Amino acid sequence: MAGPVTTAPSNVVAAECAADEIFMLTPSASGVAVIENGNNIFQICFTDPNQGIASADYMASRELGTTIGVIYDSSDVYSSGIYEKFAAQAEANGLNVACVEAFTADNKADLTTQVTKCKDAGCDVVFLPFYATEAAQVLTYANTIDYKPIFFGCDGLDGVLTVEGFDPALAEGVMLLTPFSADAEDAATQAFVAKFQEKTGIAPNQFAANTYDVIYSLYKALTETGCTADMSAEEISAKLVEWYTTSSFDGLTGTGITWDETGAVSKAPMAVVIENGVYVGVK
Repeated sequence: MAGPVTTAPSNVVAAECAADEIFMLTPSASGVAVIENGNNIFQICFTDPNQGIASADYMASRELGTTIGVIYDSSDVYSSGIYEKFAAQAEANGLNVACVEAFTADNKADLTTQVTKCKDAGCDVVFLPFYATEAAQVLTYANTIDYKPIFFGCDGLDGVLTVEGFDPALAEGVMLLTPFSADAEDAATQAFVAKFQEKTGIAPNQFAANTYDVIYSLYKALTETGCTADMSAEEISAKLVEWYTTSSFDGLTGTGITWDETGAVSKAPMAVVIENGVYVGVK
């Protein structure tokens, strides 16, 4: 099973895959609960705790700002999972988190209050651990009130430049941690980007790259373990679990990618900033 893509539906599908002993590898369902469904459920994306901790560490090590605000979706396991770990790590790192504002799926159509409170608190960095559609709304309103902190997101923010109706110029200077940057100069990335743009007319984001790595790591695993179509799901699952927990994979979203016995991935995130409508890696 290659997919599904987000945490809530993946929890349901993962439970069925575990019960039926069907190996599952999700490209972007980052909640820890997903892989807790069974030892045959794996992720190729970062887990939510990984992203929250890495974000707090990056802000501290780079001294991005003096006063930090957070806006998050308390009804979403992805967003709230990242925030919880970020909050703990931010405190451990001595970061000054002066404003924390939540919203839910039922009231996310208007985030003006949350943005205004971050501005009133003097936040010069605002952490946005949620998806691109809501981020586009935040950036649009911040522009109308002339609020220009550093906006910082995680992999869910990837794709903000292509949100329908959003002016991508308003994303200038936005930073995010992601496993993939389309401006990377290695041959594999450039070949993928060229083909993706040829087919779609847009540059690929980390969701596309993670999915590519799901398919090609599965291909490699199935080939190297000698799986064939006449084998049972149980036999294939056992072979894939062994391969993923004992092998490494070089993909678009990292080299030397490995997995532990829980199904969680190990790979290094990279920081990118949006400049002139493209992602630029931060050294």
